[in-house]
Amino acid sequence: MKRVLVTGGNGQLGTELKRYPWPAGWAVTAIDIDELDLRDTDAITAMVAQGADGEPWAAVISAGAYTAVDKAEDDIVTAWAVNAMAPAAFAAACAKAAIPILQVSTDYVFDGARDGAWETDDPVAPLGVYGASKLGGELAVRTSGARYAVVRTAWVVSAHGNNFVKTMLRVAATNPTLRVVDDQHGSPTSAADLAAALATIAMRLVDDPAAPTGTYHFSNAGAVTWAGFAREIFSQSAARGGSSADVVGIPTSDYPTPATRPANSLLSHTAITQDYGIRPPAWQDALSNILDELIGKAK
Repeated sequence: MKRVLVTGGNGQLGTELKRYPWPAGWAVTAIDIDELDLRDTDAITAMVAQGADGEPWAAVISAGAYTAVDKAEDDIVTAWAVNAMAPAAFAAACAKAAIPILQVSTDYVFDGARDGAWETDDPVAPLGVYGASKLGGELAVRTSGARYAVVRTAWVVSAHGNNFVKTMLRVAATNPTLRVVDDQHGSPTSAADLAAALATIAMRLVDDPAAPTGTYHFSNAGAVTWAGFAREIFSQSAARGGSSADVVGIPTSDYPTPATRPANSLLSHTAITQDYGIRPPAWQDALSNILDELIGKAK
């Protein structure tokens, strides 16, 4: 049995990695903070070294992270411990065990200060603690000596946990009009589609010693603003008999937050398509699948 260790097991991505239909001979062990404190680098090292059921891990998918973007501005030490030092410990242990590591990262490593989709080798310039700490994790993985894939993503949503889709549906149930930021651009990402991409890469890295390594971007295809995303959520929700609301677009300046968000989070898929043949589906289709699960099929 080829067993993959997944951190952040109770998060959106971890949940979908557990639900992914892994082929025969593959399995995941998904852990969360109750089983491993990501601030404890010694425990991380020991967990990778001991493997599962007396067998070594096939790979590690490092999906656990400190994702409270605004809180990170004041909780700097914890953010760096979880987002940078934990990946460093995992990657070092993976290098020693001669197994690959997949590190999930973020669009927040970019400053968002230009148009067009960000390529994997574009200059990074994080605007806050969260992005900087995630970049630290990337650098640690790249310099560890382990075979790796850093996979950046953005705007992750699903039928699980807390995310933009579920928030919009909840708030619309009691508010006929919502004000939503309309000058931040990006691509929503289905956690299920991201999980499928990570599984594809992980299995290839395990089975093929010559598989490509490096940095990749995955989000669903197409560009939209948060306000445009909200409008599509409500359009598709209404077709299913779910909650809906009118959306008024506002500038970011009307919705101040402790951490600055990138104005452009659009990610290029060139590298992941070229190296792994992964072509992300449209974000509208991904949203439809999520709403099918949350509400039901369109009427």
